[in-house]
Amino acid sequence: MSSQHSQILEAASLKDRQFVTPEGKPCRRMIEGVRIRDLVLHTDDRGTVCEMFDPRWGWHPDPLVFTYFYTIRPGLIKGWAMHKNHEDRYCIMQGEIRVVLYDSRADSPTFGLVVEHYLTEHHRQLLSIPSGVWHADQNVGGKDCLVVNFPTIQYNHEDPDKFRLPLDTDLIPYKFQPVLGY
Repeated sequence: MSSQHSQILEAASLKDRQFVTPEGKPCRRMIEGVRIRDLVLHTDDRGTVCEMFDPRWGWHPDPLVFTYFYTIRPGLIKGWAMHKNHEDRYCIMQGEIRVVLYDSRADSPTFGLVVEHYLTEHHRQLLSIPSGVWHADQNVGGKDCLVVNFPTIQYNHEDPDKFRLPLDTDLIPYKFQPVLGY
């Protein structure tokens, strides 16, 4: 390979930015009101136990009032969705998802911010998505993912608190790409 070709490749490339601190903390900015809590997996010779929610943690001020789970097949996406009256609180049990968040709240200090957050069975976390924040969930793993949600209100079958936009909307500055990897 010629020196000129190497220079062309380097000029066309993008240098990585810092993603984590030396202590392992993410460097990215997070949407106002989003809460994340690492969960601990306890393992012994019989299997595992993972505590998913305990109000004593002080992680979220609202009580546990309703729980359900959903699945997403590999490569598929659920979203865009937004709730006006409640927060979603996710815990992934199986698989890996990319949760894309968009803050459309005009009074928020993070108005207009788009954030990608990954939930995986290999590092379980609780993720709280505030009211008014649009979100879409993409299975980025090779098997069905299973996510438990503890929303802050019970589901109202007669009047659901859910608003939707198509995945390819121009109203949210994010495009899901069919290309895998970079």
